[in-house]
Amino acid sequence: MSIPRDIREFLENYPDNVDDPEASANFEFYSNVRRCRPDNRLIDEIHQQWTGDFDKLEYKHGYIQWLFPIQEYGMNYESQPLQRHEIRAMKADPAVVDRIITSYKMMLDFYGMRLISVDSGLLDRSLPPRNFACRYNHLARSSHNNLRISRILKCLSEFDLEHLSMGFLLHVLWEQSDGHGLDTPGIRSSMDRWWTNCLRDDEKRRRVGEFIQKVRSGENGYVFTRSMYREELESGATGSGIAPSTNVMDTEWGQQACHIERSAVTEVEEKSDATGPGP
Repeated sequence: MSIPRDIREFLENYPDNVDDPEASANFEFYSNVRRCRPDNRLIDEIHQQWTGDFDKLEYKHGYIQWLFPIQEYGMNYESQPLQRHEIRAMKADPAVVDRIITSYKMMLDFYGMRLISVDSGLLDRSLPPRNFACRYNHLARSSHNNLRISRILKCLSEFDLEHLSMGFLLHVLWEQSDGHGLDTPGIRSSMDRWWTNCLRDDEKRRRVGEFIQKVRSGENGYVFTRSMYREELESGATGSGIAPSTNVMDTEWGQQACHIERSAVTEVEEKSDATGPGP
């Protein structure tokens, strides 16, 4: 499977980019002194006011470039591509790194997930009053979020947080293999071709790719279990298991949970496999 052009540039750390020392909008935004455009919010205000507001996070599209800056232009031309000097300054500021992780947690919550360990990257499903089944269903049918996830993973890599990316990828793989959620053609396509390659660390990318290949092939009944997921993040060990045959969204509980939480969501017209340059 070929690697998309934007992913190749990412993996090569954008060799044609030239740092602009006068451009510091991302560092200033994450220092909580610049308001993003067009939403006119400080980063701390977004974290405080938008967490859990799923309609706002779904329908607004200009914030994602500010929360997860990367060295590429996105669809919001009021944002600024991440500069190399900004990366150095932001990585050196613990408050900025904490805010990046908070942004990640906010989007995980939107997707029906929660961060269990900042150190290992371990994720789990959201707990009540959140309905993870409904959030999973929303992610499966709102393909523009696949593009957002590509941007999120690239951003985490820029700030030496690839262990969080690995935690996300293997959580999704566990759901697809043993948890029986997020297993749609669109998500699988984005994951296999885009998301998995948003890891610059060769060993992490290789490990994730191997697990995905085993799950996709299903050879010898291979299942990526929850214990294997936890062990891989914590110590690199693996295990084995057998998968049942029920998808969470096919259960009565899953359908009821989704009915309770679901607001009216207009389908966003995106390419069917949600591929191409990120938002």
